[in-house]
Amino acid sequence: MRSLAVVGVVGAALVLSASALGACTKPKTSLAKLEGEVMCPTCHTTLDQSDSDAARHIEAFIAVRIARCESEQQIKQELIANYDTGILAAPPRKGFDLLVWWLPLGGIAVGAVLIGFGAWRWRQARGPDDEPEPDAETEQRIDELLARFE
Repeated sequence: MRSLAVVGVVGAALVLSASALGACTKPKTSLAKLEGEVMCPTCHTTLDQSDSDAARHIEAFIAVRIARCESEQQIKQELIANYDTGILAAPPRKGFDLLVWWLPLGGIAVGAVLIGFGAWRWRQARGPDDEPEPDAETEQRIDELLARFE
């Protein structure tokens, strides 16, 4: 019984020491995922599309943070602190940056309403009496053409 308790204490110590040293068994994010979500500050493309030195430097920065088991959010916060929100491929969905997400949708909705209202007004302005009446000569020609098919 005593040896089982010793094994349990040693195992717990190993787990705690591994986490204290920064070694993690399962990283919280991956470099491949963040490469598509972080922009290169020099060429303004995502890291996975950039070959610049700045992109390689940021990738190394991210790899070190992943090795420390930092979460995706923690890594992004550090990048924003160093480079501003322009470092992210998609703007944050909070605060003033939320407008970037809602303005296009609002514009499409307003445009659809305006087009619908314009079509309704145009249809209302055109009454059933607006169609021209054919004159007697045109009616006679139509009757002759229809008579050929009978």
